[in-house]
Amino acid sequence: MPLKPLGDHVIVKPISNEDEVTKAGIVLPSTVDKDRPERGEVIAVGPGRILDNGSRSVMDIFVGQKVVFKKYAPDEVKIDGQNFLVINVSEVIAVIE
Repeated sequence: MPLKPLGDHVIVKPISNEDEVTKAGIVLPSTVDKDRPERGEVIAVGPGRILDNGSRSVMDIFVGQKVVFKKYAPDEVKIDGQNFLVINVSEVIAVIE
């Protein structure tokens, strides 16, 4: 991985949204929503933020987890033709199990 997150940041590979089916049975393909991604797989995790007492905060996100995050929180980075997102751990809303 050419990116190494610092502090309490995580690197996420966006997951494309799946096709959605309405109550009437109409399939809305994922290409309809060209908005920013809200889900992704964690590729790298920073060491944690340095606290006032000099120790590091514990990161409760791990590589390989799929997460949901705030829509406009990530910064987009393109490396070797692949898109990655850099997100502060506080912007992660939930882990998908």
